[in-house]
Amino acid sequence: MTKPTNPLSRRTLFAGAGTAGALAAAASLLPAVRATEQAQATPKPAPANGGGYALSEHIKQYYKTTRI
Repeated sequence: MTKPTNPLSRRTLFAGAGTAGALAAAASLLPAVRATEQAQATPKPAPANGGGYALSEHIKQYYKTTRI
């Protein structure tokens, strides 16, 4: 018995669908990457007193979580 030769097998179909899904996901993320690159183009000015450490609310919250 010989199998019918079909160029579109189940394996080929699922591989193509996976590739198309990965490309669609990557394409949807590209505009977000460009927006963040533009936002990072303008750095904050250096502090007048030197240094660069700033105690923000996020850092204060971290310090609260490290207390014993």
